[in-house]
Amino acid sequence: MFYKKNTKKNTKKNTWLKRHLKDIYVKKVKKNSELRSRSWFKLQEIQKLDKIFKPNMIVIDLGCSPGGWSKFASIKIGLKGKIIACDILPMKKINNVEYIQGNLFDKNIFDLIQIKLNNLKAQVIMSDISPNISGISEIDIPKFFYLSELVLKLCYSTLDFNGNFLIKIFQGIGLDEYLKKINSLFKIIKIRKPNASRSNSREIYIVAKGYQNK
Repeated sequence: MFYKKNTKKNTKKNTWLKRHLKDIYVKKVKKNSELRSRSWFKLQEIQKLDKIFKPNMIVIDLGCSPGGWSKFASIKIGLKGKIIACDILPMKKINNVEYIQGNLFDKNIFDLIQIKLNNLKAQVIMSDISPNISGISEIDIPKFFYLSELVLKLCYSTLDFNGNFLIKIFQGIGLDEYLKKINSLFKIIKIRKPNASRSNSREIYIVAKGYQNK
């Protein structure tokens, strides 16, 4: 019995790979491995516009691997600051970053974050987290928003008053409702599409400042 190769799928994969290798931000990361990932440049642009990090802050970084955001934030908050980072994938060590490997769907991860906070509050919660993508928006978007709800839920117990919130989100059904929830909790809401975010991607970043839920 002979099986026909999925040439359409292979062609799509090869096209993506060629585009990826030509990407200017991917090339910059290859030249400087300390940056860890192209997401560094997204956060760099957001910081320039919105000034979400200050020295000595406590930061929670969700979906942190391979560590581009944690590395960038660690420089901005300094050695007296602290980052609690979490991902299902492993991450190489970064100064002043306490790493937890685990799935955000696991309630124990929230408990571990609370333990590492040691009765303190975070001034920034940021999330570049994304579920495994199937390519079918009817499946991917609801799964993504469920994860995003978990991230927002973490604010209630761990984010300091007037703290900042940054999250990657995908445009689609559920975005307006999610924005309403964030708008009810924060003073200032901005939508960002950094230059390092590919133009054909549906991802955007919500920057929320001034957490008001005491």
